[in-house]
Amino acid sequence: MLWEWISSADEAIAVTDPLPPLLYLVHRLPYPPDKGDRIRNFHLLLALASRAAVHLACLADEPVPEEDLAALRQHCERVAVVPVGRAGRWLRTATSLAVGGTATEAAFASPALRAVVRRWAADTPYRAVLASASSMVPYLGLPELRGIPSVIDLVDVDSQKWLDYAATSRGPRAWVYRTEGRRLRRLEAELPTRARAVTLASEAEAELYRGFAAPGVVAAVTNGVDLDYFAPAPDAPPDTPPACVFVGALDYRPNVDGACWFCTDVWPGVRRRQPRAVLRLVGRQPVPAVRALADRPGVEVVGQVPDVRPYVAAATAVVVPLRLARGVQNKVLEALAMAKAVVASPQALAGFRLRSGAEVLSAAAPAEWIDGLDRLFGDAHLRRDLGSAGRRYVEDHHRWDRCLEPFVELLGLTARHAGATLGNEAVGRGSLT
Repeated sequence: MLWEWISSADEAIAVTDPLPPLLYLVHRLPYPPDKGDRIRNFHLLLALASRAAVHLACLADEPVPEEDLAALRQHCERVAVVPVGRAGRWLRTATSLAVGGTATEAAFASPALRAVVRRWAADTPYRAVLASASSMVPYLGLPELRGIPSVIDLVDVDSQKWLDYAATSRGPRAWVYRTEGRRLRRLEAELPTRARAVTLASEAEAELYRGFAAPGVVAAVTNGVDLDYFAPAPDAPPDTPPACVFVGALDYRPNVDGACWFCTDVWPGVRRRQPRAVLRLVGRQPVPAVRALADRPGVEVVGQVPDVRPYVAAATAVVVPLRLARGVQNKVLEALAMAKAVVASPQALAGFRLRSGAEVLSAAAPAEWIDGLDRLFGDAHLRRDLGSAGRRYVEDHHRWDRCLEPFVELLGLTARHAGATLGNEAVGRGSLT
């Protein structure tokens, strides 16, 4: 079933100077903003809607509630949501790999979405096209979009993610990951020749990408955080047992790897020093390997929750023990915005300019994690200092309106509508990725 909606003249907001039309192609429904790509894409939609009449076309691999569609319609001139079956996706990806293509392109290939884009482009003189992720790039080759300036928001260097997966895998799985990484890198390398600009979510990712990409405009456009929604909360009472929290989708490989490694290599040492300490794992769809962690002393597998903020607020420290990580970690931004003490791996901090010991604590080896958490558990002043400095950091560097402003220039949109509101609603749901 294809969900499609077009605003009527009666529903349109009257403006003296009509907003230019913009086509926004998104690989996954950008709502609700409760995981990494949705958070960035929804806030980008809000920013663009104040300067353009946004025509949003996206895919969905799960049922879409009417209230989610209604939320998107508030900000778009047109919305089309095209379902893509998971069973057919596996077949397409396997076939693509077998004939020399990439799983990424095949997973997001949809004749129905192509038909929507062609029909819209035939009757709308788009000012520009914004494509989210490399998976949407094939749609830019449609004849009706030829000659329209485009920007590709890669966000992260996905090819490197697959190569990282290959380095930590064995057997056929390692071959599949390595093959996907190498083929996807060839696709990524040519993108600057096909678009006005390619954007990534951190300077570290942009620098990695420039190292193998064709000449062209490559820009780092970082993520923001909803500073009103993720506000500082009162500390837990002094007699509360020390608690850590890890927030993230618990069926996502980097999070599963990080949680399992932390519980195996770090947490026993923490408990030896702090026998009352508790670790809470919060996130959707815990896989069996994560559910099994609940058997370990002091580990609670909470699973999916409607709001992550109470769990972050109740924590003595937020831990982000990722060994596989790309780009900007929203879970770090949200914890800093709530003025919490954060201990994170170097990989999780690579997308930031945070200073270990000033705004966060960085830990790599198990002993560094154990020592850092032991210090935080026993030093309320250190926790408050880190939390206050972390909050100032995100206030200075990660306000959504400032972070996403470069897209306006890259897409060739005027600034005359900059006074329009971004819909300052409480949209931050908490990162589950």
